[in-house]
Amino acid sequence: MKTQKLSTLRNWFIAGSLWATGLLAFSACEREAIQELPQRNWELTWSDEFEGTAGTLPDSTKWTYDIGTGNNGWGNAELQFYTKRTSNVQLNGEGQLVITARRENFSGSAFTSARLKTKGLFEQKYGRFEARIKTPTGPGIWPAFWMLGANIDSVPWPQCGEIDIMEQRGQESHINHGSVHGPGYSGGNAKTKSYMLTNGRFNNDFHVYAVEWGADFIDYFVDGFLYQRIAPADLTGEWVFNQPFFMILNIAVGGNFVGFPTGATPFPQTMTVDYIKVYRQK
Repeated sequence: MKTQKLSTLRNWFIAGSLWATGLLAFSACEREAIQELPQRNWELTWSDEFEGTAGTLPDSTKWTYDIGTGNNGWGNAELQFYTKRTSNVQLNGEGQLVITARRENFSGSAFTSARLKTKGLFEQKYGRFEARIKTPTGPGIWPAFWMLGANIDSVPWPQCGEIDIMEQRGQESHINHGSVHGPGYSGGNAKTKSYMLTNGRFNNDFHVYAVEWGADFIDYFVDGFLYQRIAPADLTGEWVFNQPFFMILNIAVGGNFVGFPTGATPFPQTMTVDYIKVYRQK
């Protein structure tokens, strides 16, 4: 997910083709070699396991919201209106958060959804950020778990940096995308790699999405498998991942990355989050 109107629809579709090609190039030798990790010892610094009464909003000391349409500044030709209504975001009473995208007319938009963030409440520089999530599916549905530089109000995107931990196209629910955006490598030119389930789909069960991030690396994981490692030398521009970032959870409807919903897209759409945990190295 991005914070402004980033690139043309054509550029995103070109990027999508490159991601798919990249999946084929991810050889068995690469998969084995990239697993050679240094030992990292972690201590928990923040977590939310979403305990609380069913039908209530999540902990307000941990989460705040973006409210409004893409015209409010996050763009990408998305179609939803983000709210903080319990019809779009609530605890389910079973230790989980449920974000729901609905097809409904609301404040001039044809869809509603929710976008939660820890901005101003929790930010961290470096560490392990992980979430256990069951994602939605369907053409035009765009779930994400991601991070933005905490200096975004004074340093515009993409200079503030963006780390996309989990990003999926609902029409390709067997593929997860992990990306970074920064100056010279943003929008359709992001540094990215995809992880594909050979059997199954991400919407059928919970999966753990994570990054481990340090001064000169960002490692991407799905269910404990390291599928991408990014270092400063891999980027075409400045490394801007040396400051605190905050976390974001959302479902977008439509937009440059996924295209429009179709008649085959069922609503409501739900993303269920079992937990989020953040660690730092000891």
